Amino acid sequence: MATTDEEIASIEHPLLEPDFLERRLYQLKLAGTAANHHTLVCLPTGLGKTTVSLLVTARRLEEVGGKSLMLAPTKPLVQQHADFYREALQLPDEEIVVFTGDVSPDDRAEMWESATIVMATPQVIENDLVGSRISLADVTHITFDECHRATGDYAYNYIAERYHADAKQPLVTGMSASPGGDEEAILEVCENLGLDEVEVMTEEDADVEEFTHDTEVEWERIDLPDEVLEIRDALNEVIKERLEKLKELGVASSTQPDQSQKDLNRMRAELQELINNDQSEGFEGMSIHAEVMKLRQAVTLVETQSVEALCRYFDRQRNQARSSGASKASQRMVSDPRVREAMRKAESFDEIHPKYSKTRMLLAETLGLEGGERVIVFTESRDTAEALTEFLCESFDAKRFVGQGDREGSDGMTQKQQQEVLDEFRAGEFEVLVSTSVAEEGLDVPEVDLVLFYEPVPTAIRSIQRKGRTGRQSEGRVVVLMAEDTRDEAYFWISRRREKEMESELRELKGMADDLAAELDDSQQSLADFEAAGESEAEVDDSEADPDAVGGSSSGSEGVAGQPGLQEFGPENSEASNGDDAGDDSDEVETHEPHAEGETVAVVADQREMDANIARDLSRREEYEISLETLDVGDYVLSDRVVVERKSVADFVDSLVGGDRSVFEQVGAMARHYSRPIVVVEGEGLYEQRDVHPNAIRGALSSLAVDFGASVLRTESEDDTTELLAVIAGREQSTADREVSVHGEKGTKTLSEQQEYVVASIAEIGPVTARSLLEEFGTVEGVMIATEDELQDADGVGTVTAERIREVIGSDYTG
Repeated sequence: MATTDEEIASIEHPLLEPDFLERRLYQLKLAGTAANHHTLVCLPTGLGKTTVSLLVTARRLEEVGGKSLMLAPTKPLVQQHADFYREALQLPDEEIVVFTGDVSPDDRAEMWESATIVMATPQVIENDLVGSRISLADVTHITFDECHRATGDYAYNYIAERYHADAKQPLVTGMSASPGGDEEAILEVCENLGLDEVEVMTEEDADVEEFTHDTEVEWERIDLPDEVLEIRDALNEVIKERLEKLKELGVASSTQPDQSQKDLNRMRAELQELINNDQSEGFEGMSIHAEVMKLRQAVTLVETQSVEALCRYFDRQRNQARSSGASKASQRMVSDPRVREAMRKAESFDEIHPKYSKTRMLLAETLGLEGGERVIVFTESRDTAEALTEFLCESFDAKRFVGQGDREGSDGMTQKQQQEVLDEFRAGEFEVLVSTSVAEEGLDVPEVDLVLFYEPVPTAIRSIQRKGRTGRQSEGRVVVLMAEDTRDEAYFWISRRREKEMESELRELKGMADDLAAELDDSQQSLADFEAAGESEAEVDDSEADPDAVGGSSSGSEGVAGQPGLQEFGPENSEASNGDDAGDDSDEVETHEPHAEGETVAVVADQREMDANIARDLSRREEYEISLETLDVGDYVLSDRVVVERKSVADFVDSLVGGDRSVFEQVGAMARHYSRPIVVVEGEGLYEQRDVHPNAIRGALSSLAVDFGASVLRTESEDDTTELLAVIAGREQSTADREVSVHGEKGTKTLSEQQEYVVASIAEIGPVTARSLLEEFGTVEGVMIATEDELQDADGVGTVTAERIREVIGSDYTG
């Protein structure tokens, strides 16, 4: 039958399932650029960013080979991408694998070797890279989904740095509907991921316009009943009184309860300064500040959420105040008569909250009168999500959708449960999804008739993500509930301003895309090895390029050199660039050489230490090989005899005055299993922490050195600690020719270790002398019956030690 205009053309490619992907010109244009350059792809939510990445991946696998890696911030999103790729690509399902924390590290290492495409959360890839379980050398395309997260210490940044350094033929695609609120934020994302091209499509573009529909935002103003306002006002009175005390301490300039978060953060910083200067007022003020924050949370709940959510919050606060080790802030708050009265009023409030009533009415209009099929309700609060779901179930078929973390009074959802709920929602098995922020970013939920914001969202990124859930195939509706004269109104204006700023920045970004490389700073140019700004615009003789060249350069451009345009995908007369960005391998790279050239230094780090950057920083150095394990003894193992316990000055002092396991227990365990235990105390102000006398701290340091035989070393910062560990590990393994050996696991002592433990406990002689005695006498019994003279035949045992051993073994027990 002849093709008609109404029939939809599809994209053809050897790796794509026939007739699976609709041919959309804007996607083809974006993929054409992204196949040749490290590209930031900005496209409104719901218009197929994932398809762009898929097209580039198919191209790279067909033309270059290797592996493809796609990263997404949440487990449901990772699974969604994997399902889409398995449907779209003609690859065996087992070659498209999912890496999350639910898959063991050993299994991930094995799966990596045979996989063609890996879908993963960034944290597991970061851990596997730091732990040397995987290599990015053969990854020819990496996609960072929701790449606006690539700021600060987020795992995307480390992975991108390693990828540009390690991959033989790298190509990076970053994807986001909302890359940042201003030019600086967008450029930061580009710098951190090594992107040198930006492609922006907005709903105003002709190619995109036909696939979008207007989504008008409706603001529904809600009047709170007097009873709710009375609860709020009572709590605000307590906040005013607490702020008055902070004002007396000189840290608060106002007692108004609606202080900005910026002002509250400033107060906390000033109180910390008082504490650092060993002024008792700082501790008192910090406790009051903590109470103010708790009370403000209660006000936010009663103003913007519901009385039900407030009651749940009060219940948790009461339980915390009764628990052992409860903070004074919790105890003081729940015992205040005005707070107790507010609790009583909240518990006796038996009316339907006006936001609940409006939600039910809007759902009835959409699902009943207008014949709609699906609605999503978003809320900031899990308490509200759960209470609102219960309320809506009286009239509709509703289910909650929340994150995986458990907390008091609320169980999270497992990844399997999340997937089941989404599958049921897609299949139309229920009509209302009540979700917290977990469903905001990119999650492919089906076309919905209404997106209801239970409260305004104060960030442009999240607001845009939410609105993207409707208006995809047909005109959709977005409604935001806003309680009058509350923080809802403040968030409303913040959201409006930030969205306008982002829309403006995206338009500007679209115009400046060609000049972006010139805006990137020197570190970015070095990271991606883009030697010639604007080189993509230069005319290149493709006949001189070697399409088969595969080098070891850290260049971010070598992998895309000489690649033709995306001809299988792109429209005729495509203007996709054919620029040759081949890099120069001559750049010198700074190295660290604490050991002989060519040798590898091994460091075993406790995987709980990934909160710090030490393991990451060491893994960046070619000569270091890092392993991540769950260590029962110490934080870092640097040889068969050296183990290191790292503590910040605050943690060190905390471990002296409380905690589940004191520093003495930890170092005692280290000393039983390693002959050279080291304690690193990191940071400044050791004698200014908490309300502990300096002599008590000095006594603890002395005890660690004298009684436990531990070396106590001070470092100024995390970077200083990193360099210290690097030098110790290099010295141990190169100079002393020792190997790394992890021992000391709980409950798994060998017979030899048990014998050493028994002998080492005699007169506290320690593990080294214990081994010497056992080597000399052969058995524990032989050590026990040896005379003083015989004991001195063992290495390291002198007259005094021999006398002390015989005194312990031969003296009568007096009880």
